[in-house]
Amino acid sequence: MSYRLVLLDAKTLGHVSNMHLLEQFGTLQKYDQTPPEQTISRVAGADIIITNKVVIDRKVMDRAPNLKLICIAATGMNNVDLEYAEEKGIAVKNAAGYSTHSVAQHTFASLFRLLNHISWYDHYVKNKEYSKGDLFTHHGPVISELNGKRYGIIGLGAIGQAVAGIATAFGARVVYYSTSGKNRNDRYPSAGLEELLATSDIISIHAPLNENTRALIGYAQLKMMQPHAILINMGRGGIVIEEDLARALNEGLIGGACLDVYEKEPPAPDNPLLQVRDPHKLVLTPHIAWASLEARERLIAIVAENIRNFLERDLPASGSGQSKTQ
Repeated sequence: MSYRLVLLDAKTLGHVSNMHLLEQFGTLQKYDQTPPEQTISRVAGADIIITNKVVIDRKVMDRAPNLKLICIAATGMNNVDLEYAEEKGIAVKNAAGYSTHSVAQHTFASLFRLLNHISWYDHYVKNKEYSKGDLFTHHGPVISELNGKRYGIIGLGAIGQAVAGIATAFGARVVYYSTSGKNRNDRYPSAGLEELLATSDIISIHAPLNENTRALIGYAQLKMMQPHAILINMGRGGIVIEEDLARALNEGLIGGACLDVYEKEPPAPDNPLLQVRDPHKLVLTPHIAWASLEARERLIAIVAENIRNFLERDLPASGSGQSKTQ
């Protein structure tokens, strides 16, 4: 049987070489982006919806009578009304684990840009200042080793554990804070948030945004950190209060910060982080840590596998009725 698949925001996935994996199940209609006012018309005849960020609520589901499966091309599921999907017998499947290596790598790429002042030294050579020197080396901004540093991780899930392993390989001493209070890991010591903030040289956030983490790091918490400490946020933007972070950087309360996520994405031009007086203290990237080519192709493969598993195992023989929502 051939099915109608609709991918609502293909642009978020970029160019990948394995999109054909989705075409094996039937006709695939791809839209680069889908504004809210066009969602209903685009999914009206769909059997399977694939969405990254487009919201699928009860109004959308009610206008898609053939809908059997919603595939979220991401780990978070907050853009789908899960309770209503279950009520209507529409399965919902997300994708997990595809970006672990990509985010972990980006975490250290951002950190080393600060610790090693790569941009400054690269500019120094390319600007021919090095060529004017009388020494084989040049001592500019101080380079600091990760070895021996205390590396505090907020959120020791799959990505946090990958980051912990890399930090350990560089000789750092890892400590973690569980935002839920439920995670336990015997490989690394745990600490309360205040202790972690006050004693860590690097603080790396890899937690989801929820009631435990929203606005977790504000001015009061930043004041607890050491003046040389670096804050990294690869989790969600709402975890760190951006205005407070900009203030802390301007006041010299911390040594630097690396962010890939923001409260509003893209951030507004007047975002205080874009006005920080010393931009060398700050590494900002456009929510790209998850998006290595390998991760994006892994994501497509997981979505395809979710569809295959649903069609082979979960789809009722009659094509209607209650379907398992996960």
